[in-house]
Amino acid sequence: MNALNQAVVEPRVQRELEFTDRDFHRIRELIAARAGIVLAEHKRDMVYSRLGRCVRNRGLRRFSDYLRWLTAGSEQGAWQEFVNALTTNLTAFFRESHHFELLAAHVRQRRDPVRIWSAGASTGEEPYSIAMTLAETLPSLGNLEVFATDIDSDALARARNAIYPLEQVRRQVSEERLRRFFLKGCGERAGYVRVRPELSRQVHFEPLNLIGPHWPAQPRFDAIFCRNVMIYFDRETHARLLERFSRLLKKDGLLFVGHSENFTNISQCFRLRGQTVYILN
Repeated sequence: MNALNQAVVEPRVQRELEFTDRDFHRIRELIAARAGIVLAEHKRDMVYSRLGRCVRNRGLRRFSDYLRWLTAGSEQGAWQEFVNALTTNLTAFFRESHHFELLAAHVRQRRDPVRIWSAGASTGEEPYSIAMTLAETLPSLGNLEVFATDIDSDALARARNAIYPLEQVRRQVSEERLRRFFLKGCGERAGYVRVRPELSRQVHFEPLNLIGPHWPAQPRFDAIFCRNVMIYFDRETHARLLERFSRLLKKDGLLFVGHSENFTNISQCFRLRGQTVYILN
């Protein structure tokens, strides 16, 4: 046969661990039920890579054995490890900077304590950026409180430590803010910085599953940041979460979302105020 007419046969990927279509389908069901995350078909390799570590840590060679162990009353913390493995933490200080400019303008004239909720705190860059913005805007640190939550317990542990590589912070934070809000490490901590304690004390981290029943209690928030979180949920979950957010905001409260998220035709609770910023109807 002429080589030009031969069908191209893609080589079959040889995996170290047995990972079947059935395993992937079951994982998609479990993470959707546990965390509301909708895994697309193209996430198969990501699931194998991240969850494969959990399989190996149990001394197993097949995903099916791991899933059977997980769902049959596994050891404490196994479900949290499962969720942590499949959670994406992509964040930065002052990401989407226009949000922080709008937040500062929104709270500038307030004298009552300002409360902000970071509903996808990840490793802490977002809530600390919020705290820095408020510290620059309000008359005193006592006037601000940032409530920061995430479903990923590993990410929250890093956020509470408030320690970051100096070069990362320098790329994302001005020199003025670096001097004002961070302490440089020395000795074993050389090359790292830590958020100053007087600021980090104003940020309260707690684990929270957005599709779970337990959400923050009153008083209401001046603003909620839920950016690039709901992209992992389906439309029905979007509507339900937006309705719950609306009940936790002050009358003029703002909802900040990610650059690729648009909820204009999903909920009647909010109307668009600016670029990826919503206000209560």
